[in-house]
Amino acid sequence: MTGRARRKSKDVRLLGTSAAPGLACGPLYLIESGLDFSANLSASSGPPENENKRFELAVGLAIGELRELSESVENEHEAEFIEFQIAMLEDATVTDPVVTAIARGASAQEAWSQAVSAMVDEFRESEDDVFRARTIDLADIGDRVLRKLNDEEALTIPPGAIVLAHDLTPTQFLERDWRGGGIALFGGSCSSHVALLARGREVPMLIDVKGESTEGAERAIVDAESGVLVINPSDEELRSFEARRRDKRDLQRKEAKFLERPALTKAGKPISVFVNVSLASDLDGIGAAHCDGVGLVRTEFLFRSGKGHPDENTQYRFYKRIVEWAAGRPVTFRTLDAGGDKPIPGLTLEGEGNPFLGVRGVRLSLARPDVFRIQIRALLRAGALGPVKIVVPMVTVPEELATVRNLIRVTREELVSRGELAGDPPIGMMVEVPSAALAVEDFDADFYSVGSNDLVQYVTAAGRDIQAVAHLAQA
Repeated sequence: MTGRARRKSKDVRLLGTSAAPGLACGPLYLIESGLDFSANLSASSGPPENENKRFELAVGLAIGELRELSESVENEHEAEFIEFQIAMLEDATVTDPVVTAIARGASAQEAWSQAVSAMVDEFRESEDDVFRARTIDLADIGDRVLRKLNDEEALTIPPGAIVLAHDLTPTQFLERDWRGGGIALFGGSCSSHVALLARGREVPMLIDVKGESTEGAERAIVDAESGVLVINPSDEELRSFEARRRDKRDLQRKEAKFLERPALTKAGKPISVFVNVSLASDLDGIGAAHCDGVGLVRTEFLFRSGKGHPDENTQYRFYKRIVEWAAGRPVTFRTLDAGGDKPIPGLTLEGEGNPFLGVRGVRLSLARPDVFRIQIRALLRAGALGPVKIVVPMVTVPEELATVRNLIRVTREELVSRGELAGDPPIGMMVEVPSAALAVEDFDADFYSVGSNDLVQYVTAAGRDIQAVAHLAQA
């Protein structure tokens, strides 16, 4: 990968999608190409024992760099991204195929490139958006080790630059100070690690930028409020940008005064404001006093990290952090809501003709009690730390909710008998199946949450992700 500034030319406006809001202006730094492992497939090979030592050294150096980077970041969730990469490099299932290929005569570069390419292809071909977005994380690991094998220096991005690239890796993001800078990607994803990091650090970021003609580019504006990348902005454009940036800062200062005040209507009626959480990093930059609690924690994202099904302690630490962050305010956790448009490899059923009408939500949890009991134990342990509620998704008949209640009761008794602290949370249900909505009084629920997306699509027989019938899905 190389980067360089470009010659001056007339201004160009390219449309993109905002992945992290904000405004930034600075010198344009172009990363010429994406990660390409095919260039290393013809690398010359020495004796297998030498190639193996080179590979082991490269992996060791890469892990050392990542550990230094992990210690330098202040945010524990940023450190988690790095720890995932370290775990991958320490995983024998990742490195053993490389050692085997080297023993058969491949060079260290060739063996490593083939192994990484296979993993990248597997993730890229996944039907799951979250897994596809993790492709760049795997490529990031591959690139770091290859640089060590090829004795190449890491990419150095100047401070305050606007980075234009096909994609950006998490460690490329974490290895630099982004104050004053911004990101524009021809590819990318709103659910990628880089997008999450950019939102957490308030770095303006565009993805899916249309058009790749950047000849003569020297300077750029990332307008992630309007979804525009302005290349070589005119003096008038720069003056307008500075005025908008001043206005935005003034507005933020004014809004900050109200963050911790109660939400009231004009008539003085109090309104409760809750935040929804998918990842712990969603809470970065938000104070618990800015809201009245957490209205919904989507626990399925824990199962879609690509690191296998989370064990009890992994789940407990995630739930614990959110409960402690809430500082006595209520937190509602939704049990695993997988299936439909949210498949999880190794957990949801493959080959269902219509997964939206198949084994999803509570149906899947009850079909996999081994997985469900682990989640229940973690939730009950977290429930001992603060006011926790549990809501169950995709409930269709009263017997499902009754079975969940019994599982929770039995699991709580087991925890208490072992001397562990366990909460006794209210148990509610998502109302998103028409049969449940029509007979809601038959369900033994402590509270209800209307899942409007699924309820509307089932009532109107119009898929929420199919644009051609979107006009039928009228709430």
